[in-house]
Amino acid sequence: MRTKCNDKYDALLEATLKLVNDCGFHDAPMSKIAKLAEVSPATIYLYFENKQDLINKLYIKIKASFSEHAFNGYDSNLPVKKGFETIWYNIADYKLNKIEESMFLSQCDNTPMIDEKARLQGLKHLQPLLDLWERGQKEGIIKPISNYLLYAYTVYPLSFLLAMEQNCLSCLNKDSRLAAFQCAWDSIKV
Repeated sequence: MRTKCNDKYDALLEATLKLVNDCGFHDAPMSKIAKLAEVSPATIYLYFENKQDLINKLYIKIKASFSEHAFNGYDSNLPVKKGFETIWYNIADYKLNKIEESMFLSQCDNTPMIDEKARLQGLKHLQPLLDLWERGQKEGIIKPISNYLLYAYTVYPLSFLLAMEQNCLSCLNKDSRLAAFQCAWDSIKV
């Protein structure tokens, strides 16, 4: 019985991910989510309080997956640039290989649909990167600017590059990733 419950929960999250990516937050009503997940609309409310709760839980789940991937192989004892390079390339790899999840996270960055509690919980998943930036600032390697600016100039451009690749306007091959990393690093180093 437990597996069946987890299957429905996961199906609801997957349906939400697909509908939000295809139609946006507001055009993904609970009825469509239930239909795509092949469950009755009432079943949603066994797992989630409301649509906000569903979106927040999906966001936190994807943010955790994103962070796990981002910090794969990262060691906090690495020099700042090498640590950042490891994390940055992991994030690029995630965005190129987990396209649906990446699109959802990009939408979440630009919407009030994610409530503050969920956003702060998602931010905790990025703590090793924030710690690295803080260390880099203390060592005089990284500009003394806010984490939001650091993220905006280093990680967020990957979402744009992914969109350009999906529209066949650009290719994120090895050379362009190297150039993109160098631009990201140059934008935050002192």
